[in-house]
Amino acid sequence: MTRHTSTVSGEAIDRARIEQLLQEDALLVFEDCDFSGADLARLNLQDSVFRNCALPETSFYAANLARTHWQRCRAGQADFEAGDLVDARFEACDLNNTSWRRARLASCTFRSCKLTGAAFEEVSYLGLSFEDSLLIGADLRRMSFRKMTLVGLDFADADLSGCDFREAVFEGGSLRDAHIKDTRFEGADLREADLGGLKLVNAKLFAGATISPRQAAELLRAMGLSVA
Repeated sequence: MTRHTSTVSGEAIDRARIEQLLQEDALLVFEDCDFSGADLARLNLQDSVFRNCALPETSFYAANLARTHWQRCRAGQADFEAGDLVDARFEACDLNNTSWRRARLASCTFRSCKLTGAAFEEVSYLGLSFEDSLLIGADLRRMSFRKMTLVGLDFADADLSGCDFREAVFEGGSLRDAHIKDTRFEGADLREADLGGLKLVNAKLFAGATISPRQAAELLRAMGLSVA
């Protein structure tokens, strides 16, 4: 049986309002709504759509957000810890300083999103993808990007310790000043990435990766060597 769609526009939303809407057993679409600081922990919002919504500091702790769709939302410092976001899609959203600790992110996609300072500790992420997004200063420790094509990802100052970039292809993007302790790059194509700030002590981590002549010259200059 097909569920009907209930569209909510321009409202300030709190937990009581969500619980009221959920009683209708409808597919929920929120447009231009304000969820600022709302406690929506453990609610079942799967398949919901959020468009142009304000969600700063909103708590989605352990909420069911599977197959949700988020467009042009502002959700700085929102908490998605332990949430189910399998097959969720985020497009052109501000997700700066969000928490995703222990969230289920299988087949979740982030496209043209701001994820500066976001924390992805202990997430499950099979099929997770990022595209044209800012991950500046993000915590991505021990995540695998092996054999992925990474389009326009800015990892500047991100914690990439223990990450696996083997055989990955960077199409643009940046690794400038990223933390890369125990990170693996064998077989990676880094020719289009910004490698600024690479320290001599970390250069060996790029053994087996492909870089351009321009990048090689920049790395040598950063190490105090003159390129004639």
